[in-house]
Amino acid sequence: MSEKLQVIEINTEEIKLDQFLKWAGIVNSGGEAKDLIASGIIAVNGQVETKRGRKLKNQDVISIQNKHLLKVISLLRG
Repeated sequence: MSEKLQVIEINTEEIKLDQFLKWAGIVNSGGEAKDLIASGIIAVNGQVETKRGRKLKNQDVISIQNKHLLKVISLLRG
């Protein structure tokens, strides 16, 4: 993967995948997030994820079509 890793800070210990995609500005709505996740092009830590309720935690890495890389950083990490 040649794309640069983008760090996205969250103000909680965890966040649902669909909410994270909205927070990161990847999608504009929950419906758009649901469709993107269901399409099978989102991976969390290298594993394809199709559940929009997947809870992301500090240091998780999300990729979109193996290109766009996002890393979760929790400001509340214990």
